[in-house]
Amino acid sequence: MSVKVAEYMTKNVITVSKDNTVRDVIKLLKETGHNSFPVVENGKLIGIVSVHDIVGRDDNEKVENVMTRREDMVVTTPDANIMDVGRVMFRTGFSKLPVVDEENNLVGIISNMDVIRSQIEKTTPKKLENIIKTYKSLGYNLKVEKEEIDVKKLRPTQNKIHADELIGRMYELKKGLAEPIIAIKTRRGDYYILVDGHHRAVAAYKMGVPKLDAYVIYLDTDKKLGIEKTAEIMNLKSLEDVKVVESDDENSAKVIKYKKNEMG
Repeated sequence: MSVKVAEYMTKNVITVSKDNTVRDVIKLLKETGHNSFPVVENGKLIGIVSVHDIVGRDDNEKVENVMTRREDMVVTTPDANIMDVGRVMFRTGFSKLPVVDEENNLVGIISNMDVIRSQIEKTTPKKLENIIKTYKSLGYNLKVEKEEIDVKKLRPTQNKIHADELIGRMYELKKGLAEPIIAIKTRRGDYYILVDGHHRAVAAYKMGVPKLDAYVIYLDTDKKLGIEKTAEIMNLKSLEDVKVVESDDENSAKVIKYKKNEMG
């Protein structure tokens, strides 16, 4: 089943009118950090104005005289396949596209970051399904919830992560692209056992991000799990105990000494 634009587009779009001025657009650019705005009249999309359109223009010039007009624009619809839209954006070089309905009403905007996020979020459910199958096969009763959990309450089960991937996860967190981690919660204490997503969790910890999206598998047991026992053997009590290394070679791996928030 294909993912539709409607599932990931931003519905509350900042727009301008044809009677706004270049000065108005410059103000919006500074306030929002966006690089373009749809131009709307009575809810209908009539154009788009970008930073490139206003360079060198008089501050009092009206948007109508500098915008790219609707007939020259690339747009998409809510029911379009998001990957098809992503390919169009890649070929044209546009970072975002207006989304219109059959009557040319502006209903949203889709960005290349939204396209990337849609694909990232497809990978986690398969991992989750495999972990659930494993614990069900061991006879555990369980339920799964998607929620935000406290990063400081995570107990790792992996004793090292790699520096290059850590930097990548930090970038994703800053851009809002990180997929949910997977954790287990039993009846033993107020903590979560981290199963998948150690790079994301350590990245959040070092950046001072207080909470992460997570799929939490609630196991109806007060017994200590096997992965908890293994973590104890490795002396893993918190994310602070996870080493950051440069390579996979256990004999030559250099441990990177990051301080908390150093890369935030």
